[in-house]
Amino acid sequence: MAEAFLRNNGGYRKLRVYKVSEIIYDITYHFAHTYLSKGDRTIDQMVQAARSGKQNIAEGSEASTTSRETEIKLTNVAKASLEELLIDYQDYLRTHGLTIWSSQHPRYQQMRDYAASPRLENEYSSLMLRLTDEEVANLSITLINQATYMLRRLLETQQRQFVEYGGIREQMTRARLNYRSQTKSPRGLSSDKSDRSD
Repeated sequence: MAEAFLRNNGGYRKLRVYKVSEIIYDITYHFAHTYLSKGDRTIDQMVQAARSGKQNIAEGSEASTTSRETEIKLTNVAKASLEELLIDYQDYLRTHGLTIWSSQHPRYQQMRDYAASPRLENEYSSLMLRLTDEEVANLSITLINQATYMLRRLLETQQRQFVEYGGIREQMTRARLNYRSQTKSPRGLSSDKSDRSD
């Protein structure tokens, strides 16, 4: 049987980073439409950045079946979009005289632990309705930091796989050469019936 060279990928919904990015999008949509003034261009910018983070993780995972290069590119776009969103949240807190929770803040570690817990996935949709803008923004910042950390690790893995296995053309060539070497007739014998004498 011929060697398969396409990877069975595309299971992005199982990725922890995709689940986190989906939560970031939902929270950002709520935040932008709740706390920013109607007509503020930042609303669309924040929502689009959050959406780009989520969508590019999904698209990169799907593209990985045939293009490691595209997978790496889209994963990096996802990371860049979330980093852009991070700055928007920090700008909001700073310009509204609110606190960005650093590691010295009394609620920092509690928020960080909660953001990493499985509880968040089940509770965030109702929780964000009860939090203040400062709390929602800091929750989002925490989630974005976690997501970008996971994306950096994912990029390292993708780059290592590219160096080890190459791109799709290299894999196709390798699979073809392996197939030909396995099906080649023994030396001195021919499978061509025209060479046989009657």
